[in-house]
Amino acid sequence: MSDFVQVRKKAQITLLQSVRQELGIEEGDFLDIQVRNGEIVLKVKKLVDKEQSWFWTNRWQQGEKAAEADIRVGRVHNFPVTKEALDFLQKGWGKSTKSNEGVG
Repeated sequence: MSDFVQVRKKAQITLLQSVRQELGIEEGDFLDIQVRNGEIVLKVKKLVDKEQSWFWTNRWQQGEKAAEADIRVGRVHNFPVTKEALDFLQKGWGKSTKSNEGVG
């Protein structure tokens, strides 16, 4: 995609609506600006509250991907009451034993 935008007063530019929609850019978002080989490169950046930054660590994201894969193939357990879930966890979750194979 190639288009023109005009640099306005105070060096402001307006991003095209089609670009904003394609990249999910919303009012208030931040853009990282770099100059590479004589070109301006903009990257969308989302700020994350420090208290929620743990969720975006590589370790946590790997766990999220593994959990999604487990859900896709049906490696899930459903418990009608909380006590059964707690008992299952205390016995060693993730271990495939005859006592928990039929759960859920």
